[in-house]
Formats: sequence, structure tokens, C-alpha cells
Amino acid sequence: MLVSAKEMLEKAVEGHYAVGQFNINNLEWTKAILLTAEECKSPVILGVSEGAGKYMSGFKTVQAMVSAMVDELGITVPVATHLDHGSYDGCLKCIDAGFTSIMFDGSKYPIEENVAKTKELIAICKEKGMSIEAEVGSIGGEEDGVIGQGECADPQECKMIADLGVDMLAAGIGNIHGKYPENWAGLSFETLDAIQQLTGKMPLVLHGGTGIPDDMVKKAIDLGVAKINVNTDCQLSFADATRKYIEAGKDLEGKGFDPRKLLKPGTDAIMQTVKEKMELFGSVGKA
Repeated sequence: MLVSAKEMLEKAVEGHYAVGQFNINNLEWTKAILLTAEECKSPVILGVSEGAGKYMSGFKTVQAMVSAMVDELGITVPVATHLDHGSYDGCLKCIDAGFTSIMFDGSKYPIEENVAKTKELIAICKEKGMSIEAEVGSIGGEEDGVIGQGECADPQECKMIADLGVDMLAAGIGNIHGKYPENWAGLSFETLDAIQQLTGKMPLVLHGGTGIPDDMVKKAIDLGVAKINVNTDCQLSFADATRKYIEAGKDLEGKGFDPRKLLKPGTDAIMQTVKEKMELFGSVGKA
């Protein structure tokens, strides 16, 4: 069931819901997300940053793990393996590794260079049946060392990139990676609406899904957001559950130090977080 994200996102736009991209960091993360997607009968996108790909021994290792896991666990829902905030070289590596989707983050380039590189990658992806996401306007916070202030994208530049033939578009609308600061001004729905008006049915992507109030998430979906990225929420819930297990001394009881037992509370917490997000996004039962 490894597929590109194109069809699942087009269905999401038509159905007024969003598909979650949940970033994976290891085997437990991947298994937890896949099992939850199957339980919820929800399509799912497994996001892999370049840093996480390196941590997991390379993109080929990641793709092989996901492919085997989908088979062994009997996963029947649509699953996409997606490079998150990819460099040009990172995109080529993921294409070679057999990923079904990539994101080229050309937001650091002048718009002309962003357009040129995006066009090259679109041509390759179309040939291979992969989906491709592009970004306009840097997303706030830090992602693999790239720091943005949460600025809003230019709607005209968004249209320029969308018209190239990308399958989904990530546009900065004041969103931030990681934890949101107390003085965060919120999402700019004015910007999002202007982008949607110019890009039509193009599936829009909301990065930095952790910490955005539920009502803002639902309003963003109403305005054309069909893919929402979640990473920090899962990391926080995993860390919290693991901390409680160790602080309670469970790792000192019997074979509680066995990683299969040590990591189980955190893995269960990820599953609960993913389920809550899928319910919020409206993707449950949409596979």
C-alpha cells in the first residue's frame, strides 16, 4: 500500500479533511504510526527529515523498513513515504531510494532559482509516479538547522510555484516548527485565504502542526489545507511517557530494562497522539 500522496490529498481536498504527515525517527515510531493508521482506517504520510534519514542509516534503510513493515503488519490503508524539507541533493537520494513522495524546500533560494530546481524535480517525479511538495515562505522555528521566523508567503509566488505542477504546496502563514512561543500571533488566515483563492484546488500543507489550537486547525482545513505535519507532539508524548516509566522505577523491576519494555509506554503514547490528531484532522475512516 505504498503510494504517492497525490490521490489521498486530492480526496482530502474534496472531502474537507486533512491527512496527517507524522514524522518517523526509528522502528518504534514507524510501527506505532502504521498500526494507528490501520486501526483508524486513515491514509497516512510518513515524513522523514534529512537528519532522521541519516540517523536511521540512510533513506534506503528507511524505505526498506517501511516497505517490509507494511507487508508484515498487513497494512491495508494508503501509506506514503515522504522526504520532509529536502535539499535538492536529498530529493535525488530519496528518489533513488524508492520513496513515493518528496518535499523540495527551495524557500532559501531566490524565487527564480526555486522555480528552476522545482521544475527539474517535478519532471523526475512525474516520470516515476511520485508526488512532490514545494515550499514558499520559510516556515518558522528550526528544522534540521534551518531557522525561519514564521513569515507569511507571498500569494503571487505561491501561484507561480503551484502553476509549475507540484502536487501540494507548503506556504508560510505564521506557523512555526517545534513549540510555539507564548507571544505567537497565530495563523494568518488572511494569507491562507489569499493563497487558496489563487491556487484553487491545490492541496495546501500546514507545517508545524504541534501547538496550533484545534479551532485554528479546523479553520485551516476549511481554507484548503489538506496535509498537516506533526512531529514535536509525538516526541513530547514519547518523552513524557518514557520519563514516567523510568521515574517510577519500572526499568528496575524484573527485565524492565529490556528495550521492548522500556520503549513500550512511549510507543503507546505516540499511538494515542496520532489517533487524536487523525480524529481532529477528520481522516478517520477515509482510507
